[in-house]
Amino acid sequence: MKGNDKTSKNKHGKYDLEDRLIDIAVRIINVVEALPNTRAGNHIAGQLVRCGTSPAPNYGEAQSAESRNDFIHKIKIVLKELRETNVWLNIIQRKKLFADSSNKLHALIVECNELISIFVTSAKTARKNKGPEK
Repeated sequence: MKGNDKTSKNKHGKYDLEDRLIDIAVRIINVVEALPNTRAGNHIAGQLVRCGTSPAPNYGEAQSAESRNDFIHKIKIVLKELRETNVWLNIIQRKKLFADSSNKLHALIVECNELISIFVTSAKTARKNKGPEK
C-alpha cells in the first residue's frame, strides 16, 4: 500500500495490514512530536508513542507465530494496543492538545477504528478456525 491508499492491494492481491500499521505508527509519531511540552502533553506523548507504535511489530511477530494459539495471542496484543491508542487519540482530540487545522487527527482516529474492526474480526476468525481444544 503506497500513498495512504487503503484500497491498494499487494502483489498477492491482499490488503497490506502491516503497511497500514507502519503508516499509523509514523502518523502517531508525528502527533506525539507536535504535542505541547507540558506535564500532560509529555505524559500522553510517552503513553501514545509506546502503544501507537507497537501494533506493527506485534503484527510482524504474529506472522511468525509458532501455533494457532500463539497467533491468536499476538493478534490480541495488536488489538489491545490499537484500543489504547484510540483512547489516547480521543483524549488529545477532546482536550485539543494537537493543532489540527487539516483534520489529520480525526482521520487518524478513523484509521485506528478501522484497524480495530479488522483485528476484532481476525481474532474471531482465528478462534473459530482453531477448532476444539485438545
